[in-house]
Amino acid sequence: MVKRTLQEQQNSLGRYVRDPERYAPPPEMDPARAQVYRDLVFANLSSLIGGTFPVLVKILGDTQWRALVRIFLRDYRAHTPKFGEIAQEFVEFLASEPAALAAGPWPPFMVELAHYEWVEMVLQQSEAEPLPGGDVDGLLDCPLQVSPLAWPLAYAWPVQLVGPHHQPDAPPDQPTLLLVRRDPDFSVKFSELSPLAFRLLQRIEEFPGQTGRAQLQGLAAEAGMTESTVFMDSGLGLLRQMHGEGVVGVVA
Repeated sequence: MVKRTLQEQQNSLGRYVRDPERYAPPPEMDPARAQVYRDLVFANLSSLIGGTFPVLVKILGDTQWRALVRIFLRDYRAHTPKFGEIAQEFVEFLASEPAALAAGPWPPFMVELAHYEWVEMVLQQSEAEPLPGGDVDGLLDCPLQVSPLAWPLAYAWPVQLVGPHHQPDAPPDQPTLLLVRRDPDFSVKFSELSPLAFRLLQRIEEFPGQTGRAQLQGLAAEAGMTESTVFMDSGLGLLRQMHGEGVVGVVA
């Protein structure tokens, strides 16, 4: 037998660990020992990412979840060495619509549910600082910003309702609009947004130089309610509420 280099042996072990159905253990290794490595890598990966997606794991069940992790391990090449970022790469892998997942009994809401569950982990671990309290009276006259700890999200599926006992076959006619935010005690809260509230948060991020008044006027124009004082008053009330929750603040 030709003696192989260390790199060749490592590559051979890597192929076996990733895809044991196609590749044999390195001939230099005892098969039982190689299988220990294979099983440890798979179990650690499954446990590492499974903790981020508890609802998805319950819906899939053990057999299907293990199959999904195996596909991820076999086909994906991670770009981060950080364990805490593997879950993000898992979500990106699902969103890329890999050919290996084109067939099979995968839930149609799987990608969005995985993203929804991942967001909670990201916000809990985020090092971003909350917005300073600021002056609520300046909401109309100053440019506004959305807290980095508050994410407005739009999904086709009602991901906040999906679970083992509620698995819809088709998305509803209207999108699901959610606000996910982290409170000072590091708890992550989810709430539904009206289309106008969602659009207001979108506008603040799209037009960061506009004052609160300009934002509400632009929103009113989009809604065809430029002459409505009630609309402007309601918009100011919404801004005050979001300011109190730390979602929106004035730009210093």
